[in-house]
Amino acid sequence: MSRPIAVVAFGGNAILQAGDDGSFHTQMEKAKSTCRQMLEILHRGYEIVLVHGNGPQVGNLLLQFEKARDILPVPPLDVAVATTQGLLGHMLEIAMRTVLEEDKMQREVATVLTQVVVDPNDPAYSKPTKPIGPFYTREQAEKLERDEGWAIVEDSGRGYRRVVCSPKPIHVLPLRTIKLLVQNETVVIAGGGGGIPVSYGTRSVVGTEGVIDKDATAALLAYNLGAELFVILTGVERVCLDFGKPTERPIDLMTAAEARNWLEAGQFPPGSMGPKIEGAIEYCEKGGREAIIAHEGRVVKAMREHLCTRIVA
Repeated sequence: MSRPIAVVAFGGNAILQAGDDGSFHTQMEKAKSTCRQMLEILHRGYEIVLVHGNGPQVGNLLLQFEKARDILPVPPLDVAVATTQGLLGHMLEIAMRTVLEEDKMQREVATVLTQVVVDPNDPAYSKPTKPIGPFYTREQAEKLERDEGWAIVEDSGRGYRRVVCSPKPIHVLPLRTIKLLVQNETVVIAGGGGGIPVSYGTRSVVGTEGVIDKDATAALLAYNLGAELFVILTGVERVCLDFGKPTERPIDLMTAAEARNWLEAGQFPPGSMGPKIEGAIEYCEKGGREAIIAHEGRVVKAMREHLCTRIVA
């Protein structure tokens, strides 16, 4: 194909933030705002694969499951991921079609329900690290730990959140389908929530517990699709060393090797910036040209003015 590919990953909080009323209308407006940011990348000549997170949404859904436990059976975690993947895919597909129509740009849009293979013996199953759901006060967190048996951690000074196991993605099952769609000028929404975690049983693919990190799955997709650009959107303009300290300093450019050294030095926490840095490193080390980490609401400035952190091989 003649047009290069960009894989763009953004969190579920780009659509549902703390303090929002959680209504479909509010989330839809946030989805449209996020999709409008993607037009800059399309206008630069890229085809796009969107990979969204689902942390707030899957956490809220699990909370609903728990509240209805007395009248309905609680489905497994992979089903919750699939449910939110469908919901957010539907929302983003409507939003993307809307902004493409506003821009008079001809593109198809497709959501791919994405199963991602993980290792059932992944060590991550013994150590929950993936934050999901809303933020809680310390008192609320202690009550949930005591009453529900949840694993809860403090999340980067923003409050307390439930954490679940996060196995490493190994293979995106519908990779060929995604590739064919992209090659035919389709904006593809795939790998939602990091993908639905599955493993191989004795005879077939089976769902398994866990929430896969969406940045890890996005990186896996990016280098398997041969993407020339990998964009990770987050809540800050640049990656910072000593984040939140008086010595905090932003980074404009770093190599994958430098990023790995700082990651190993503990500069990037596992529940926030760490997975984004790991995804960028993996993409660059496996042949990717450049990864960009930027603010989710300032993609245009990131692309035009380099208001971002660039990670290169």
